[in-house]
Amino acid sequence: MKIIIQFMKRNYKILLVIVTLSLALWSFRPSHKASDPEKDKLLLELLTFVIEKGHYSPAPIDDNFSKGVYKDYLNALDPSKRFFLQSDIDEFAQYETKLDDQIKEKDLSFFDLTYNRLMQRMEESKSYYKEALASPFDYKKDESFNTDYEKMPFAKTTDELKDRWRKQVKLSALSSLVEKQKLQEDLARDAKKTPQQRLEDFRKNSPEGLTPEAEKKFLEDDAKKKYDKIKTFDELEKETRESTLNSLNDNFNFIKDLDREDWFSIYVNAIASRFDPHTSYFAPNEKEKFDVSMSGKLEGIGARLQKKGDFTEISELISGGPAWRGKQLESGDVVLKVAQGSAEPVDVVGMRLDDVVKKIKGPKGTEVRLTVKKTDGTIKVITIIRDEVEIEETYVKSSVVEKDGFKYGVIYLPKFYIDFEDQNSRDAGKDVAQEVERLKAAGVQGIVMDVRDNGGGSLKTVVDIAGLFIEQGPIVQIKSAAGKKEVLYDRDSKVQWDGPLVIMINEFSASASEILAAAIQDYKRGVVIGSKQSYGKGTVQNVIDLNQFVRGSTYGDLGALKTTTQKFYRINGGSTQLEGVKSDVAIPDRYSYLKMGERDIDNAMPWDKIDPANYQIWNKQNNFDAAIAKSRERMRDNAQMKLIDENAKWLDERNKENVYSLNIDKFKAEQKALEEKSKKYKSIVDYKNAFEFKSLPYEVDAMNKDSVLKEKRDRWHENLSKDIYIEEAIHILNDLQSENNKSLTSKVKKDKLVKS
Repeated sequence: MKIIIQFMKRNYKILLVIVTLSLALWSFRPSHKASDPEKDKLLLELLTFVIEKGHYSPAPIDDNFSKGVYKDYLNALDPSKRFFLQSDIDEFAQYETKLDDQIKEKDLSFFDLTYNRLMQRMEESKSYYKEALASPFDYKKDESFNTDYEKMPFAKTTDELKDRWRKQVKLSALSSLVEKQKLQEDLARDAKKTPQQRLEDFRKNSPEGLTPEAEKKFLEDDAKKKYDKIKTFDELEKETRESTLNSLNDNFNFIKDLDREDWFSIYVNAIASRFDPHTSYFAPNEKEKFDVSMSGKLEGIGARLQKKGDFTEISELISGGPAWRGKQLESGDVVLKVAQGSAEPVDVVGMRLDDVVKKIKGPKGTEVRLTVKKTDGTIKVITIIRDEVEIEETYVKSSVVEKDGFKYGVIYLPKFYIDFEDQNSRDAGKDVAQEVERLKAAGVQGIVMDVRDNGGGSLKTVVDIAGLFIEQGPIVQIKSAAGKKEVLYDRDSKVQWDGPLVIMINEFSASASEILAAAIQDYKRGVVIGSKQSYGKGTVQNVIDLNQFVRGSTYGDLGALKTTTQKFYRINGGSTQLEGVKSDVAIPDRYSYLKMGERDIDNAMPWDKIDPANYQIWNKQNNFDAAIAKSRERMRDNAQMKLIDENAKWLDERNKENVYSLNIDKFKAEQKALEEKSKKYKSIVDYKNAFEFKSLPYEVDAMNKDSVLKEKRDRWHENLSKDIYIEEAIHILNDLQSENNKSLTSKVKKDKLVKS
C-alpha cells in the first residue's frame, strides 16, 4: 500500500482494513488460467470490494451511480461524437440504470456491446476521413462547424456522420492551409530583400537574437529557405490534405495499438471515478508510470520514445542518463531491433510503443543492444548498460536574484516527490532543505517558494518542508472514515529558515501544495500570493496493489487502485476541499474565469470543518500585514495586472464561442479580427521585469559540463525574467525586510562607497 498524501506511521485503522480485505479475498483465488473476461470479472469484484471497505465515503452503487458511470464512460469512448450513431446510443440506453446491477453481478454485457460496436464504428470511420481528403475541399462554400461537442447530438444516419467527419477534417485542413498561406506570403515578401536586409529585420524584431550564435543560426536557416519556389494555392491545398491524412492515420495507428484490456481499463476507471474524482484504477503499465512520476526515477537507458507510423523513434535523451552519457544514440534515431545482452535481437517494427518500452527498459547494470537507423540512413548497433535515471524536471531547483542591495532566493518545486520503495533515496523534503542551505550560504535575505502548477504528492515531504520554516507544531490534520482525527506535527524545534518568506500558488496548485500554503498562512509565517484560490483538493489517497489479494494468480498483473481514504484539514480546522487556499494577495491570471477547479467537478466531495489544532502564530515578522497591504495596493494600481484580468475575461468569452466558418474568406476575416483583438494583450507575453536570475555556484559548474542542463536553466531564468508574479513576490520580500536589516544593508553599501 502506498499513500500518496502519505502518513503510514501508526495508521492502524488503514492497515487493519487491508489485512481484513486480504483474508476476505482469498476466495478470489483462481483455480485455473482463465480467459480475459474472467480476469475482467475478477477485477470488477476486487475494485468494488476494496473501495466499499476502504473508501472514506463510498457512494452507494445504485441507479444514480449507474447513470454517472454510463455518462462518463460513453464520453470517454466518443467525446467528439465521431463514432457512435444515435441508434447505437438508443441501444446502449437500456443499460443506463442497470450498470449498478451489472457491476455487482460481474456482468460484462454492456462493456462487450460498447467495445465491439466501437471497434466496428472506428473501422468504418477510416473510410469517412479518407474519402473527405481524397479531393480538394470547396473553400468558397458558405458553411460552418460547431465544436461544442457536449451539446452536439449524435448523428442520426451514416450520411450525417460522414458529413460531420468531412466538416471536422475540413476545419483542421483549413486552419493549416491559412497558416501555410501566411508563411508563403512572408516568404514572397522576404524574397525581394537581400540576405543582409533580412538579417537587419531579424535584429530589429529580436532584441534577444543579437548574440553571434543567434545570428549565425538565422543565416543558416535563411540559406535553406527556397525563396525562388513560392507555392501556388493548389499546391498548398494538396499539401495540407496530405499532412492532415498522415496525422489522422497516425492517430488511428495509435488507437489500433490499444487492446481489449486497455479499453476495459477505461470502463473500470469510469466506475472508480464515480466514487470521487481522485479514485482511479491503474493498469499495470499505468502503475509503473505513476511510480516514476512520484519518484522522478526509473531504471533503463534514459531516452523518451515516440511512435511514427510502424516505427519507434528516439524523441529525447534524458540528461545524465546512460544513453546521454554514451553519446551514440541520438534524437531522431529509429529503433529497429532490441536485444537483451548477447541474446538474439527482436524486431520491434510495428510493435506497440508500450511493448517496445518494456523491452528497452530493465534493471540497473544489465545490457541492452539497440539496432537503430540513424538520420543519415546508416544502420548501427548500439550497446547500452542500463542504469538508474533521474528525470531532472521532477526535482526542485533554485535561483538567486538581487533587488535594492538585497539578495533573494527562488525555489521551484514541481511535485512533492518520494521513492516509495527506498526511503533513503532523495525526496522533496530532503532536497528543499538542501536548497535552503545553499541559498543561505549564498547570503539570501528572503525566499520565494514557488508551488504553482504543483499537483501534490507525498504528505511526508510536505510536513518536512513546512517544518523548515517554523519552530515546531502541527502542520495538517487528517480525518479517517470512522471520524478518527490525527494531527501531523513538525517536532523539530530547529528553524532552517526564519527570514522573509513568500509562497506562490495558482489554480493548479493542489493537495500537498495546498497543505503547505495553508500551514504557512495559518501560522502567518509567510505571505501567500497568486490566484484567487488554489485547486481545492482536500483528500488523501492510498495506492493499493490489487495483486496482494489474489494468491497464485494465473491472470498476470492486475494493477493497482488509487482510492480516497481520508480528508485533510488545515490547522485552523477548515478544509481545503472545494475552497482551496485563498491568497493573501490575489493576483489575476489568464485562467481566472475558466472552470477548472475541484469545485467544478460534479461528484467532488463536500467542504466541511473540524476543530482547530493547538498552534502559535509566528510573531517574528512585525511588518507582515503592512507588506500585504502594500502588495494589494500595487496590484490595484498595476496597469499590467488590469490588462491580464481583461485578457482573462476575453479568454472566457472566447471559450464559449464554438462556431467556425468553413468558408476561407470568412475564416480569414474571423482570424484577422481575433489577431487584432489579441494585439492588445501582446504586452502580456512581451513583459520583462527588471531582475536577472542566476544559478547557484554548484549548478553553474554542472551547467558547464552539461549543455542540456544549461539550456534548461537558461530557459527557466528567461521565463522568470518575464514573470510579473515572481516580480511581485520579490517586492513583497523586500517589504518584509525589517528596518534593522534595511539600515544595516544601507550602512554596508555606504561603507563600500567610501572604501571605493
